[in-house]
Amino acid sequence: MKVAVLGAAGGIGQALSLLLKTSLPAGSELSLYDVAPVVPGVAVDLSHIPTDVKVKGFGKDDLAAALTGCDIVLIPAGVPRKPGMDRSDLFNINAGIVKALIEGVADNCPNACIGIITNPVNTTVAIAAETLKAKGVYDKNKLFGVTTLDVIRAETFVAELKGKNPADVHVPVIGGHSGTTILPLLSQVEGVEFSDEEVASLTHRIQNAGTEVVEAKAGGGSATLSMGQAAARFCLSLVKAMQGGDVVEYTYVETNSDDAEFFAHPVRLGKNGVEEILPYGELSAFEQKAKDDMLDGLRGDIKIGVEFVNG
Repeated sequence: MKVAVLGAAGGIGQALSLLLKTSLPAGSELSLYDVAPVVPGVAVDLSHIPTDVKVKGFGKDDLAAALTGCDIVLIPAGVPRKPGMDRSDLFNINAGIVKALIEGVADNCPNACIGIITNPVNTTVAIAAETLKAKGVYDKNKLFGVTTLDVIRAETFVAELKGKNPADVHVPVIGGHSGTTILPLLSQVEGVEFSDEEVASLTHRIQNAGTEVVEAKAGGGSATLSMGQAAARFCLSLVKAMQGGDVVEYTYVETNSDDAEFFAHPVRLGKNGVEEILPYGELSAFEQKAKDDMLDGLRGDIKIGVEFVNG
């Protein structure tokens, strides 16, 4: 497998690159791209780790070389959230970054699976889709918004509350990837009962967990280590699926549902990306109301992305 990380010198990019260097299958290649001048150093640093994964760093003028021949492209590039900012405040900066990088993907590895990490994901995935369409290479089965962070947070918080090992907890999370568009389906968590108060407080905590990190870092950044782990988990699931494994992950993809053009669903992954979009099952009354209340906002986020590309 050849995997590119675009924005590899940032907080998420470095954590993600470290995890991929230590976890990708033997014989894989890791292509690290960033406009920041430290990226060759990050690549050299990682290259000293004794695993059979080749690492190469590419600076700002070498995007084409970084992308050529890639099977998977992960994009955490962009600016992080600061205290008081919401994800839409990031939009004006990050939208242009994503569009430019996706144009590079379209030109150099149009058949690669693409994982968008750059916030606001609700909108940047739509930007990527419209950019790929304009280049004539859009494949809805190969474009993903990486929402795995919402899943791992939900699993962690439920395990903490109920005194369980997080490895034994599975929490479906559907919808989008910001605020109230994040919808954990706590009614579907097996072997655990929640009171109405627990459902309300857990849902709120999962939806606002990013802010929890931003505030705790006191201006020093947003979620980088947990996001790196989440993105690595998603990438490794994709690698396993592309090599013939049977894998289901929750991810933000184009759906043919009435919810929104893009929506996080359980997805069966395969050799060509999305093999099947699976139903997310029955919702509780609380979840149904939460979903109904957030759909207009999610659709609005998507529309902003479409209009950014198409004017």
